[in-house]
Amino acid sequence: MKRARFERPTDHYDEGIFSIDEQICALIKQRKELSNNNPGFPEPEYITKWAEKYGLYEDLLNSVFVDLLNEDYLRPMIEPKHFQKFIPILKSVEEDMVFYSVTFIRQYENASVVNFNIDLTVENEEASEEHMRHRFFELYIGEQYDCRMGMGSGSGGHLSYKYIVTPPLPEEVSGLELVFKEHRATFLNVTTGHEIVIQL
Repeated sequence: MKRARFERPTDHYDEGIFSIDEQICALIKQRKELSNNNPGFPEPEYITKWAEKYGLYEDLLNSVFVDLLNEDYLRPMIEPKHFQKFIPILKSVEEDMVFYSVTFIRQYENASVVNFNIDLTVENEEASEEHMRHRFFELYIGEQYDCRMGMGSGSGGHLSYKYIVTPPLPEEVSGLELVFKEHRATFLNVTTGHEIVIQL
């Protein structure tokens, strides 16, 4: 579940641009503060204008602003340690011929791991899988919990996602509500409005 360690792509660095790079970092911080950490995304015409004005590629600017928009998903992720027990859940929701389920929660000393499964209908499996590849589900339990998707995989009409929840959930989970909010995969903080709610 640990995010792959970043590897520096090259050993070369022009020390002559150090002060410029530091200014870029300072401007990113200033941008976050002025926007209350909710900057949105520049209008397409702004991207085109800046690309022409500064001799940059539009795709480069789009990539930069997408990363800034999705900064929250780059926060360091807690690695679950010292497994304690499985908490059986066995709850499900069926919607539009798609079966969503949470069968169990792994309980660790410092976190909980929620398994979220999506099973697609065999009749429309290929089209459904193509649709789901362009979607991302964020788990929300409450303001007191930080929920991060650790990994996801799928094949043959079955998709599975694991969410790392900190602090750990209580061993008695009855009454909790797991809300899986659908996002567009390209822009992780842009919701589609579609939610899957599983009551524990």
